[in-house]
Amino acid sequence: MTEGGDVGGLQKFEQRLEAMISSAFARAFRSAVQPVEIAAALQRECDNNAQILSRDRRMVPNDFHVELSQTDLDRLAPYDSTISQELASQVQLHATQQSYVFPGPITIAFEAADDLTTGRFRIRSRAQAKVTGNSSYTQVRRARALLEVNGTRHPLQPPGLVIGRGTDADVRINDPGVSRRHLEFTVVPTSSPDGNSEDVRIEVRDLGSTNGILVNGQKTTHAAVGDGSEVKVGNTTMTVRVVEENIDV
Repeated sequence: MTEGGDVGGLQKFEQRLEAMISSAFARAFRSAVQPVEIAAALQRECDNNAQILSRDRRMVPNDFHVELSQTDLDRLAPYDSTISQELASQVQLHATQQSYVFPGPITIAFEAADDLTTGRFRIRSRAQAKVTGNSSYTQVRRARALLEVNGTRHPLQPPGLVIGRGTDADVRINDPGVSRRHLEFTVVPTSSPDGNSEDVRIEVRDLGSTNGILVNGQKTTHAAVGDGSEVKVGNTTMTVRVVEENIDV
């Protein structure tokens, strides 16, 4: 895509916003951060963080946090939903033109930053993989141990879960650094010391993945995990949560 094409696309983006929000938009942002500047920065964020997947495919971030001064954030507040939607559409258009792919849905959030003055902003981004599982809401709600992944929750129940990118995995993560069958959490019931309740023992095991696993920052092929343990695969971090702290590790 040529630089001229970028400019034309951003001008159309700005015109769409002004048409939707009316003259109040122009007054609110006359001396503040301009949404068109944010749109251009989001496009640069994609360009600068593109990861090569193949000759014709590059993965780019899909989760964006736009940090602004409190003053600019307050001015933007009445329009933030509309602006977020339009910014996401602009990022999607840019990605299509550049043959970029996203690991999951595009999300754009606005946040205040105490160290930024009026008219200044910065963007934090990450590639956050889409995660899908087979469990029902009731199973998640009743589970005594859970796996949290990118805002989703999955019950850790006997016999356990297989995590991977393939369709046969129990929890599927759309992360190019994740193998089709990457790792397995095994969940084994155990009796509590007093014999009055049932505990569980949770272990994680690499299934011969290409990129391996990290448990609490340490590379391993097999480990026992408990409440708060973090397991990283590819670009994705999973956290074990125990609802009742009676896990035996």
